Amino acid sequence: MGADRVFAYGAAAGLLGDLLLGDPRRGHPVAVFGRAAGAVERVLWRDHRGWGALHTAVCAGGAMALGAVAARLVRSSPAASVALTAAATWAVVGGTSLAREARIVGRSLEAGDVEAARARLPHLCGRDPQALDADGLARAVVESVAENTSDAVVGALVWGAVGGVPGLVGFRAVNTLDAMVGHKSPRYRRYGWASARLDDLAGWPGARLTAVLAAAAGPDPRGAVRAWRADAAKHPSPNAGPVEASFAGALGVRLGGTLSYGGRVEHRPVLNGTGRAVVVQDIERAVRLSRRVSWLALGVCAAARMLKKGRTS
Repeated sequence: MGADRVFAYGAAAGLLGDLLLGDPRRGHPVAVFGRAAGAVERVLWRDHRGWGALHTAVCAGGAMALGAVAARLVRSSPAASVALTAAATWAVVGGTSLAREARIVGRSLEAGDVEAARARLPHLCGRDPQALDADGLARAVVESVAENTSDAVVGALVWGAVGGVPGLVGFRAVNTLDAMVGHKSPRYRRYGWASARLDDLAGWPGARLTAVLAAAAGPDPRGAVRAWRADAAKHPSPNAGPVEASFAGALGVRLGGTLSYGGRVEHRPVLNGTGRAVVVQDIERAVRLSRRVSWLALGVCAAARMLKKGRTS
């Protein structure tokens, strides 16, 4: 069995496993990696870009090396290779957990329990929930669903198609490091610079594919393309901009605006300014769009890998 079929079968099984099982409550591989990366940080931390780059290289490179060794050990067995790819895909994608957390916040808002929704929002994103009313919470959830469709699913599939198991685990390692140290706090402004820049590079292709598929699978393709072209570049993130703008246009809603992180207020540009304000019901619409995008991404990535093999054979 060729590597193209190993990826297609394994990634499909891994996505299905995520759909049926979700993330484990304890001992998640990504959490294990996070603890290991934290231990490396305690040894290496200096307020310097070079030490941060070393931290990124050790952690991301180590994860990819482990993935490469595992893939090499099972390469003589197609069944074992598919199983390893399935396990790696299940470990690195998080579509089911994303949908579950979004729906929990949505149910709290539908019940009028804003405090419960605020308490749950940190499971999705790092915004200050106390600064948000019900509409602001709903908007934060929709934006998080959009961005994490790329970060937690599509980006991993893209790099899995490119590099197999090492690509899958490498992308998740880079994305996790960015979440841990890639923000502009006084401690990580220099140390996390390399992780943040590498995450921008690694996330670029997945973000564009997510935006394309959101336009194709959403209820308003023209609106998605229009919002992407008009507003994506205004977003401070080069990857979140296209994804959130495309989701906003596809769903016909207005995203962006004022938000708060760690007590720091940010005034972000509005995405799809002609859209209406987000309401609670849009959370479920965003979750369903995210699910369609994820499965379409699997098809695109598997087909691209098979096409590449056909051209090189």
